[in-house]
Amino acid sequence: MRAARIEVCGRPPVVGDVDAPAAGPGQTLVRVLAAPITPLDLLCAGGTSYFGTPAVPYVPGVQGVGTADGTPVWFPSSAGMAPGDGSMAELAAVPTEDLVELPAGAAPLAVAALGLSAVAAHMALTWRGELTAGEQVIVLGAGGVVGQAAVQLARLAGARRVVAAARSPRARERAERAGADAVVALDTDDVAVLVARLSAACDGPADLVLDPLFGAPAAAAARTLRAGGRLVNLGSAASETCPLDSATLRSRSLRVLGYTNNELTKEQRAAAVTLIAEQAALGRLAVAHEVMPLEDAAPAWRRQAEGTAEGRIVLQVSA
Repeated sequence: MRAARIEVCGRPPVVGDVDAPAAGPGQTLVRVLAAPITPLDLLCAGGTSYFGTPAVPYVPGVQGVGTADGTPVWFPSSAGMAPGDGSMAELAAVPTEDLVELPAGAAPLAVAALGLSAVAAHMALTWRGELTAGEQVIVLGAGGVVGQAAVQLARLAGARRVVAAARSPRARERAERAGADAVVALDTDDVAVLVARLSAACDGPADLVLDPLFGAPAAAAARTLRAGGRLVNLGSAASETCPLDSATLRSRSLRVLGYTNNELTKEQRAAAVTLIAEQAALGRLAVAHEVMPLEDAAPAWRRQAEGTAEGRIVLQVSA
């Protein structure tokens, strides 16, 4: 079968012929249709992640969409985090209990583009952030896949107003296409300037901030929150640290919450994937993405790593 393999850490995968896997006890063989190139794939294959250096060669791909015995499914993988191969191959042996059956009408490429990023957006908003109907939400980093999904999912959860914020003009355009009520530029690290911009875009104090950035944007967004407001952090794309002052936290009794998909049970993850696939099938949820064939995995990998892709790149593994 054809597969993309990481042969040297820090370099793009090489596509070639490899032996097909066999399903072991408790596993199901999946015919892979689509595999996204995600930040976690890039991190693991770089060889310097907190998971340690992966044994090479291995097939990357921490998630994918395919068919199992003719049934459309989504599946996760620990490729790069633990020994074993992932989704960037024509066939994958997957623990049967990890398979999530997809609803009718769910397009494999669209679901793959959303994947665990949309799971994070949904669960950070609802399960961790306790979003309720009628609340006002600020989404930082709204041009990324998590952010685009969060803008739409906040609206689907009943938010009355969604304010998006992003750094580059292209990212702000993606946030606007996602349906944000207002879009704010994060092109400065001046917290006071960002506070003024976010406050002007909001209709009164915000209730909830979804934050995949941290740094100055998170500090500014926290200052726009009402008393008892919540900030859920699920990333550090802007900075590993944040100039969040004690007075802001204490004067408003704010809640700052961390989120990771790793905390979810398999049942929670499956329910979230199902919801996301259903909304995608209904045309209510989509993110910017490009589709490239598996044979072009190396240039696709480079473009995703360099940030020159228009959103998430999804490899079309099989037709």
